[in-house]
Parts: sequence; structure tokens; C-alpha cells
Amino acid sequence: MPSPTKKMKKTGIPFRTARTGVAAVCLALALPLALTGCAGLDATAPSAVRAEPASTAQAARFGTVDCREAKCVALTFDAGPSENSARLLDILKERQVPATFFLLGRNHIEKYPQLVARMADEGHEVASHTWDHRILTELEPGEIREELERPNREIERLTGRRPTLMRPPQGRTDDTVHEVCRELGLAEVLWTVTAKDYTTQDSALIRRRVLDRTERDGIILLHDIYAGTVPAVPGIIDALKERGYVFVTVPQLLAPGRAEPGKVYR
Repeated sequence: MPSPTKKMKKTGIPFRTARTGVAAVCLALALPLALTGCAGLDATAPSAVRAEPASTAQAARFGTVDCREAKCVALTFDAGPSENSARLLDILKERQVPATFFLLGRNHIEKYPQLVARMADEGHEVASHTWDHRILTELEPGEIREELERPNREIERLTGRRPTLMRPPQGRTDDTVHEVCRELGLAEVLWTVTAKDYTTQDSALIRRRVLDRTERDGIILLHDIYAGTVPAVPGIIDALKERGYVFVTVPQLLAPGRAEPGKVYR
């Protein structure tokens, strides 16, 4: 559990940083596969958002899905784009599955701009995972703002749409992060299932970890930067569809409600 600070308890999943062939990316310490977080974290569940509809309901891009009725789940991918993202997009297109991508700026958005545009063009939600993957709870407000504004500007330039969602590196957030996100119009999205795909290249194991822990309204965290992850995705999709799950983006999971800037969702 992170130590308290004068602002509030820092919350999230601790990670360590390492180098891969693609870029500097986050690696988590050995933790439970399903994120439960610290007791002090005030996070809102999708079902609670749906109970309070927004004035304008969000339309599903892969056909209308009402997650108040359907058994929905959201696939999310962190720290891309990468050399593996094109194949992942092919798989998602073949199976007509939308996803939410939380993208890194340095060596990712700036290296693969065409993939960022393709994600948006093919109906996926494009969101921010910061520019440099700095731990936001260790930064001053101005530094937090810069970490979030830089990818927002680039994503908007490439897709024509400014992100409304972000995922804090290592899942770490606090009151200062909430306030900056509120100013920038960003909601924070955590997760309920992680395959710990940074610890293994065994695609079968990644698949099994996801399937063992996914429930309705699940937000699944994967990383397409790792070699074993993308090959696991077809099996994850097919098995969850057989169980009656419908895949949606994070905004679709919350609809007809919508995420509010400065709040945390999982």
C-alpha cells in the first residue's frame, strides 16, 4: 500500500520501469491479478454511471449496445502504439471488436502516428497514458499538466478529436492529479483485470489469466507492446463471446451516462 502524503493516500498499482525493444514501458511488481486498489480510492463503477444518464447518450460505434441489458466488457491496451499494434488492429477489425487505447507519447505516438489515426478511423477510443510515463503523484501540478497536455495535442492533431480519458501511469493518482484532470477535461480510468503480460511471453497463460477473472463490466488491461499479448487476443475475444460477453469501448461501457472530468472509474 502506498504511503500517505499531505494530499491524500497515493493509490494505484506500483510498477518498475524497464527497457524493451520498443520503448521505456511500465512493469508492475508482483500483485494480485485483479486490481482492488486501496480503500481510500474513490472510484466509480460503470453500473453507477449508467444509473445516472447524461443529457446526451453516447452512441456505440460498432452498433448500438445497451450495457444496462447486455453483459459488457471493455478491452483496453496501454503504452502503445508499437510494432505489434497493426496486427492487433487487424484482429479487432476481423472480429468487429472495439477497444480503448491509452497511448504513450514519447517513442510511441511520435513514432507511429499512422497507427494512432488508424485506431480512431476504425472506431476505437483513443486516450492518453501521458507523454513520458512519469509517475504523476510525484510531480508538481505544472508538470502533471504538461504530461497530459502533450499527448492530448498530438492525438487531437492526428485524429481530430481531443481525448476525454486518461490512465495514470502505474494507476497512481491523488487529489492533485484529479484537479489537473478536471481542468483539462479528462476522466481517469483504471482497470479490474490485468493479465500481468509484462511477466510472460506465454500467450496461453495471458489468455487464461484474463478468462479466469473477467466478469460483467470488466475493464481488462493488456499491453500490445509485449510479444505474447497480441497472439493471446483472438482466444480471449472468442472465449468471452462464447460466454455471452459484448465488447465495448470504455465510453460505451458507461453509456448512457458519461465519464466526468476529474473522477476515477473502474
